[in-house]
Amino acid sequence: MIIFLLLLSLCIKAQQQPNIIYILADDLGYGELGSYGNTFNETPALDRLAKEGMRFTSFYAAAPVCSPYRAALMTGLYPARIGITDYLRPRAAQHLDTGYVTLPELLKKQGYHTGIVGKWHLSGYVKEGAPEETLPDQHGFDEVLVSENRGIGEGTYFYPYDFNREIAKRLPGAQEYITDRQNQEALEFIQRNREQPFFLFLSHYATHTTVHGKPEIVRHFQQKKDAGTSPPTKGNPGNDPYKKWPAGSKATHNNPHLAAQLKVIDEGVGAIVRLLKELGLDQNTLVIFTSDNGGETTITTNTPLRGGKSTLYEGGVREPFIAWWPGKIKPAAVCSQPLANYDIYPTLLELTRATGRHQPLDGISFVSLFRDPQTTLPARNFYWHYPLDKPHFLGGRSAGSIRSGSWKLISFFDDGHKELYNLDQDPGEQTDLSVRYPDRVATLDTALQAWQKEVNATH
Repeated sequence: MIIFLLLLSLCIKAQQQPNIIYILADDLGYGELGSYGNTFNETPALDRLAKEGMRFTSFYAAAPVCSPYRAALMTGLYPARIGITDYLRPRAAQHLDTGYVTLPELLKKQGYHTGIVGKWHLSGYVKEGAPEETLPDQHGFDEVLVSENRGIGEGTYFYPYDFNREIAKRLPGAQEYITDRQNQEALEFIQRNREQPFFLFLSHYATHTTVHGKPEIVRHFQQKKDAGTSPPTKGNPGNDPYKKWPAGSKATHNNPHLAAQLKVIDEGVGAIVRLLKELGLDQNTLVIFTSDNGGETTITTNTPLRGGKSTLYEGGVREPFIAWWPGKIKPAAVCSQPLANYDIYPTLLELTRATGRHQPLDGISFVSLFRDPQTTLPARNFYWHYPLDKPHFLGGRSAGSIRSGSWKLISFFDDGHKELYNLDQDPGEQTDLSVRYPDRVATLDTALQAWQKEVNATH
């Protein structure tokens, strides 16, 4: 009888603990989804997710490039406090220190089975010459699936994969596509762990350049009205559809390869939702979809926002963000309150009732917004720190930034000039108000410098 009651209590506890699926696209701009206004790309599953869940319009990445974003997600801290403020190169000695209690480590202590499918990018790689590395298995992930052990830049999307040459082909057909493979691995992870609470981090490599879609889907988008065009590069003069940089891959508007990659991501989201419903897990699973930074402006725009990846303008750091949880999240809701990805850690801690020691967090929980997107959260400022030795090849410059209410200040470290915007009136940051409001510039700059000192940010 005692054993039965113990098993019953464990079963009830497992049912009360929600499963969590965090789906992260790479370099997906703010305006690429239909639910965010795009009329060329095709994202029916994600648009349905937004219709059945909550869409956020002021959700920020902690940085305009990927490694700092991922560091903030895993730790709940500002990237500047961690010291990871730029993307990590393959030979980098720097990596996410194992002294931090990561989100998956804390969830494991709460009984969760944890898994990552895909991109990590929080370490250099020994196989590329880094002196040491800390890969996901050293940060709390029970299962590490199709994750990189070399660099990810210019990595191939078709098997064999440059970023991890040891991955064996599994899917049928001559040309396995990594996004299809990631979707399949995610579905199998859910199947394997349906009887216990799980945390799945589906971290896509797409739509990071080199953008390269499956030929049959690319042709579909190339035939659409207003499809962007570009010739194949000198590296692919024969326009081999399975070789990097075929025709259309460098199109700067309505890029058919980006659209094709996003369509496969969307198909995976649809398959995940269907599986959750088939298994009866949908009422107890939180699904989040977002991106790690803005899109590259060489192949897309981040309309209606200014700039893109590598810049501290809104197009570089404001991301699409959708949360879906039937019965728990208000459907067809829109939340305009500013949030950032370092808020995910404390939010999931509250949802899962996770306990245990961890570093003091910079983020706050926004669980209350799931019930009512108009709930008032504590007033706070948002900060960014992005120091560079030289300008980013996509145009980003060494800078720091602060958002306070509707006001945003960007302070450029290279030449010292500052720009001021009112985001409520001018979300596209077209009118610099720094000359008109010098006192506000001074106040925000003082707050930014005080924060930089607090977190030991250097530039």
